[in-house]
Amino acid sequence: MKKIPVQDAVGAVLCHDITQIIPNVIKDRAFKKGHIISEEDIPVLLSLGKDHIYVWETEKGVLHEDQAAERLGTLAAGQGLAFSEVKEGKINFIAESDGLLKIKKELLYQLNLLEDIILVTLHNNYPVKKGKKVGGVRIIPLMIDEEKIKKAEDLVGKEKIIDVIPFRTLKVGIVTTGNEVYHGRIKDAFGPVIRAKMEEFDCEVLGQTILPDDSNEIRKGIESWIEKGAEMVICTGGMSVDPDDVTPTAIKETGAEIITYGAPVLPGAMFLLAYKGAVPILGLPACAMYSKRTVFDLIFPRLLIRDKIEYKDISAYGHGGFCMECDECRFPDCTFGKGV
Repeated sequence: MKKIPVQDAVGAVLCHDITQIIPNVIKDRAFKKGHIISEEDIPVLLSLGKDHIYVWETEKGVLHEDQAAERLGTLAAGQGLAFSEVKEGKINFIAESDGLLKIKKELLYQLNLLEDIILVTLHNNYPVKKGKKVGGVRIIPLMIDEEKIKKAEDLVGKEKIIDVIPFRTLKVGIVTTGNEVYHGRIKDAFGPVIRAKMEEFDCEVLGQTILPDDSNEIRKGIESWIEKGAEMVICTGGMSVDPDDVTPTAIKETGAEIITYGAPVLPGAMFLLAYKGAVPILGLPACAMYSKRTVFDLIFPRLLIRDKIEYKDISAYGHGGFCMECDECRFPDCTFGKGV
């Protein structure tokens, strides 16, 4: 560090805190160690009796924490993100729209193995609202060797570690099955639940078809919604392994590719996911009627960003796929589905 006149200090970095004392009014820190001095700071420093101050000597290849944080933030943050003001070597990432948070977890891990820099995020596949803080970078020392930032840049390259992918709205057709509902013996309870969940994401429900336990009728019902422009078909009822539950058979008979029939998620084990071309077909188990959150709440947001879900993606939910079914549901601010 070196001692220089205050008038010559613009752009220099303070080596120490500077305290402001006004008797009976204030005794507090006016400038923090590491502050980069601006033209506007000069009269304030002079008023505090600081004709000279101690600053860091400029050294080639060494970055101030704020400079390094800006480079690291630009390196890591992809689409759908805004930045907070850089302060004390830290920048937060803020969602610019409602969407799904996507994290390259392995790259995040590799970056955090480098010394003196950190990148922290919320969980992968977290549905976020506009304005939500979703992560941030921090430089640990006040000054950092530029080579460490270059190592991070070489590691990440043109990839980005964190993105918020905006949700798209879908047109949805509902197929509800079951003789008991079809013949009016009981009132359908699935429809209102599914419609409410669609409203959460501004999706349009084209309509709901109620059909008996007849695989041929169910198949035609699914195909009819696709012909009418449905971008997703949700089937409710008939999803157990009982012989008279034929909804899975009907979905298969449409020619759709079955990704899974069964998921390591509770509630939601009897979940089915298939694709007929680009149209996802979901078979929801009975728990979707009465449980606050189920496997549907984990998968549906991913489908809204055109995530092509494979069997391995479903299998990964075994870690974190157990819902605690709290009296007061806090989803997504909980552990449910956060292992993937």
